[in-house]
Amino acid sequence: MTLVRYEPWQLLKQFSNDVNRQLLDEREDSASSIATWTPAVDIKEEEDRFVVSADIPGVDPKEIEVSMKDGVLTVKGERTQESKEEKDGYRRVERISGSFYRRFVLPDTTDADNISANYNKGVLELVVPKKPLAKPKRIDVKSSDS
Repeated sequence: MTLVRYEPWQLLKQFSNDVNRQLLDEREDSASSIATWTPAVDIKEEEDRFVVSADIPGVDPKEIEVSMKDGVLTVKGERTQESKEEKDGYRRVERISGSFYRRFVLPDTTDADNISANYNKGVLELVVPKKPLAKPKRIDVKSSDS
């Protein structure tokens, strides 16, 4: 038989977080509505961390902004199109240029202060460590009878 701890205040905390995230969504919808493209993203959960890999080839790393606020990880930036002139022949451009924007809601177990970002060969890798789990501590009971 599995025992489940009932924490009534956790429901209130979760409700508060949901309301705050909804308000955040409304404020940031304007940023997502002007995004011209959405990078493909893989999210992998490991024992002690999350790894987020975003395909954003052709983007200058200086144009990438990564932020974490209220449990929401935001990645945004812009890919600029280089102008090239060709006089003799056809030119075809299939790369999308413009701004991009992605957001991810992360669990409370993440360590927001130690997120790292690395850009290599067109892939942005974000490493989001998990907080160490609190282990139960045995407390010795002292007797005052003697």
